[in-house]
Amino acid sequence: MKSTGKVTGIVSNLVTVLTDGPVSQNEICYIDCGGTRLMAEVIKVNGRNAAVQVFESTRGLKNGDPVEFEDRMLEVTLGPGLLSSCYDGLQNDLTTMTGVFLKRGEYTEPLDRSKLWDFTPIAGPGDKVVAADWLGEVKEGWLPHKIMVPFSFKGEYTVKSIVPAGQYNIDRTIAVLTDESGEDVDVTMTQKWPVKVAIKAYREKPRPSRIMETGVRVIDTLNPIAEGGTGFIPGPFGCGKTVLQHAIAKQGDAEVIVMAACGERANEVVEIFTEFPELIDPHTGRHLMERTTIICNTSNMPVAAREASVYTAMTICEYYRAMGLKVLLLADSTSRWAQALREMSNRMEELPGADAFPVDLSAIISNFYARAGMVVLNNGKTGSVTFIGTVSPAGGNLKEPVTESTKKAARCFYALEQNRADKKRYPAVNPIDSYSKYLEYPEIDEYLSEKVAPGWVGMVEKTKNIIRKGREAQEQINILGDDGVPMTYHEQFWKSELVDFIILQQDAFDPVDSVTPMDRQEYMLRLVLGICDRNFDFDDFEQCRKFFNEAINLLRQMNYSEFRSADFNSYQEQLNNLISNGK
Repeated sequence: MKSTGKVTGIVSNLVTVLTDGPVSQNEICYIDCGGTRLMAEVIKVNGRNAAVQVFESTRGLKNGDPVEFEDRMLEVTLGPGLLSSCYDGLQNDLTTMTGVFLKRGEYTEPLDRSKLWDFTPIAGPGDKVVAADWLGEVKEGWLPHKIMVPFSFKGEYTVKSIVPAGQYNIDRTIAVLTDESGEDVDVTMTQKWPVKVAIKAYREKPRPSRIMETGVRVIDTLNPIAEGGTGFIPGPFGCGKTVLQHAIAKQGDAEVIVMAACGERANEVVEIFTEFPELIDPHTGRHLMERTTIICNTSNMPVAAREASVYTAMTICEYYRAMGLKVLLLADSTSRWAQALREMSNRMEELPGADAFPVDLSAIISNFYARAGMVVLNNGKTGSVTFIGTVSPAGGNLKEPVTESTKKAARCFYALEQNRADKKRYPAVNPIDSYSKYLEYPEIDEYLSEKVAPGWVGMVEKTKNIIRKGREAQEQINILGDDGVPMTYHEQFWKSELVDFIILQQDAFDPVDSVTPMDRQEYMLRLVLGICDRNFDFDDFEQCRKFFNEAINLLRQMNYSEFRSADFNSYQEQLNNLISNGK
């Protein structure tokens, strides 16, 4: 039987409940507030007293209000129809709201139960199956959506019957399975799963072995992220975190995109809702929204709803990963998620850590990032969840607890710099402070050598050294003046500027420059390094003049309208002639 209780204390969204039976950590309950049922989650149990965090406003709640526990954790409904949808952290469909905001106590259906889907069976009667095995598929947009044995099933099952190919809604029983005890179990197209429990529907989870192309040169060339890898983008306000995430979402080599707006400002959320449906997928020519799910909680929503949004998004990603798809999760911003954790921790009067964040903040972030990764499924196919989050440190301080804790968990670090943003050098990623630990993996080195060019990692390190030496030379020139340093310092500085303008800077809104395939990145980098490798006699004015004219022409053709309007093949031929003529 489900337990019940009564409200005995209220502190904002934290409510104390006196229970009449057993309750469990993270169990969901409903509080009757004058006829309105408010959803809440148990976050602390002390004897018969349970501290529950309400997902709604608690105005009007009073001592003695009845509480009913559900004997389950916060769950999401998984099935066809998730793509092209916009949800809040509780998986309420925001497109079916009765007003601008969800009314208190209003909970909507996440999936359309009347829509018919073209089902094609994969398994057959007599087949042996386990949790996450594929029973059939439907077409969700242009992607194959696998109908799987529910993840909660334990042990081996036998397919007793399965419906023939045809059109069915998500509530129709599409298969009957028989468990090891001989009991029959009905399976529909949908299933539920608790968001705070990772879906381990795979055989093994190997180390990432290939990169995920984003089309952004400062990422793919200098600090690539692996498919199934993790990365984060910290930076102060106005440095382009959201624009960079949108560029990665549009151009990234992923089949499913999940955007999690956790505690974002309302204007940024409106921007996502209005811009994403209009974006065209460069890979397919279709609307990007057809393979995108948006999970959105604005900063004015209750703390528990903000915390739930990132878990809901990750669970949906793991669901599509179990279908053998490549999924990209973009969370903006994990700092607001950490702030929600801090609010809950403070209300529970827990011992505070640095900056009043929970003492176990680092463990919470690490556990969440660990849910990403590439996996090998039961049938030998692979799927992946690549996770990139943004961090909004107060005042741009990259030494604050959330950034430091995320650094320990994520393998890629893309530091946005205010100085570069002020100079309009976008993406404003600091090439010196940023890093990718995946470049240290032998598997990634081997993949890049085969996929891009032999010795590619060595070329990348060489490029970083040019940028680093140029930065050091610039500091010396600023201190001592133009005439106070040797000519070699100017040479190092201008070579680094050449790399900066051609490789690092990129126009996210230009039809050509917005996305750069790896073969073009390899050509551009090799061309730039070919110029930087030359030794110049600075007493020979004519040689210096040729070098600077060549660099200027290269910049013009790389970054200006001549390049943007030219066919790539003719552009490549022109640059080859430029190099050969300059000798």
